[in-house]
Amino acid sequence: MSKYAISVKNLTKAYKDNQVLKGVNLQVEHGTMLALLGPNGAGKTTTVRILSTLLTYDGGTVQVGGYDNKTQPDKVRGVIGLTGQSAAVDELLTGRENLVMMGRLYRLTKQSAEQRADELLADFDLVAAANRAAKTYSGGMRRRLDLAVSLIATPPIIFLDEPTTGLDPRSRIAMWDIINNLKKAGATILLTTQYLEEADKLADQIAVIDGGKVIAKGTSEELKNKVGNDRLLLTFTAATYKKAATLFTDASVQKNDRDYVISFALTDSVKDTRQVLDTLAKQKIPVQAMDIHKPTLDDVFLSITGKVRTDAEGVGEN
Repeated sequence: MSKYAISVKNLTKAYKDNQVLKGVNLQVEHGTMLALLGPNGAGKTTTVRILSTLLTYDGGTVQVGGYDNKTQPDKVRGVIGLTGQSAAVDELLTGRENLVMMGRLYRLTKQSAEQRADELLADFDLVAAANRAAKTYSGGMRRRLDLAVSLIATPPIIFLDEPTTGLDPRSRIAMWDIINNLKKAGATILLTTQYLEEADKLADQIAVIDGGKVIAKGTSEELKNKVGNDRLLLTFTAATYKKAATLFTDASVQKNDRDYVISFALTDSVKDTRQVLDTLAKQKIPVQAMDIHKPTLDDVFLSITGKVRTDAEGVGEN
């Protein structure tokens, strides 16, 4: 058996003249989780749709569960579960009916489908709402039901395309616990997410995709180490930000035009901070706020892609 549950080599995909994927390479070991990060339009959802056989591709090779996606799509579908960006459940059916129906579509016996439905309702804390129509569920409940439906046949490989988008913080944390439990149970998971903290908490490996290519990959700590040491964050007003931004042209200086923040990599925290503040003081440019912090995945995202991550990243076709 191959070391990798998912193996993607030189994957390309174009929509007419729009080259969406330009040679994507990904490998996910059995029983691990890879988080796929990238700005809106980077190719995350397109990649997941190809891996789950919902979309054809132009070039390269894709193997999922040891099966070739082009020549053995039925075999691939037999070993995967998919949760998309929006809940794909029948709103008129109850939670239990949705699960049993999907189980029967997977050719489980009626008894097996009902038994599996009861297990998932308990695992996803939906027992109390099991006999209510799905249209009465809250957003968090619908997402949990959607994920439960994708697991009815206990697939060894799971694709989660932004499973927590639109959830409130409490529901998001509850979903994190569920995803963590899936990984502990031995599932291989590919997760796309617009929340960098989500990738930081859940994933064994992270791949950053931008412009249709994977431009960085590694563990969370490995990616953070690429950014550097501590960073000095200075916040300005709109007027003073423009003046301050012209003073610092070094490639390591990151400028956030939206929030009027300039970030500096620090080699010697005290010495470098004093030097930056002295430069601003000589030009009589006041600072609204100052903070020093360790590198985060937000820093990685900005440093590698050159784009400021927003809460809208990853929503829709990407």
